[in-house]
Amino acid sequence: MNDPLGWLFSAELHIGDSAILWREIIGNLFGLLSALGGMRRRVWAWPVGIVGNVLLFTVFLGAVFDTPGEENLYGQAGRQVFFVAVSVWGWYRWKQARDVGGAGGGAAIRPRWATTKERLLLLGLYAVGTVVLSYVLRALDSFGPWTEAWILTGSILATWGMARGWVEFWLVWIAVDAVGVPSLLTADPYPFYPSAALYGFYGLFCVVGFVTWLRAERAEPLDPRGPEVQQVGA
Repeated sequence: MNDPLGWLFSAELHIGDSAILWREIIGNLFGLLSALGGMRRRVWAWPVGIVGNVLLFTVFLGAVFDTPGEENLYGQAGRQVFFVAVSVWGWYRWKQARDVGGAGGGAAIRPRWATTKERLLLLGLYAVGTVVLSYVLRALDSFGPWTEAWILTGSILATWGMARGWVEFWLVWIAVDAVGVPSLLTADPYPFYPSAALYGFYGLFCVVGFVTWLRAERAEPLDPRGPEVQQVGA
């Protein structure tokens, strides 16, 4: 315990014959707290999420960071890197929106539906991103390149949609979770049970989040000058 960082990287929770890294558990708890903050539209959701992303990055590169398994899930690890990048932007965007008035009650932004053009862009990026990243991940010999590509692309787009304040971002997360749970449970030789359990919980949480944002969108009308004025005071 004299070396907290060393303990964090080596500590394991043993359940039967299975070993689970405490940093996987802690990283997912930070992710859950970030999701709660996102549902409530609080700026602190972003930095809290970044801490979880950094921890989980070390978990999914098993061969690099000496996890109980030796499998590198490049899609899962890569999405943590993108999460951090997009989260920095989302953090700035929500803080800017809050500083110019916010949505009241401590919320940084007012949710809105994406426009038809934005939805088409979202769907197009999801399709193209999944195909392109599947080839990249296959070249890296990643576990499950197609499922990892789906998860990675969807995760990036969902985080981007959250930063933009789109109600649809919750639906993208549900699509990610639907693939993520079986993918993590079948990872060989080390199934990621805490992450799989959290993905399953996220799926239910996202339904609640979607309903919460939908109600907020109906209760908090947009600024008549347009959504960008509403979101960041531009």
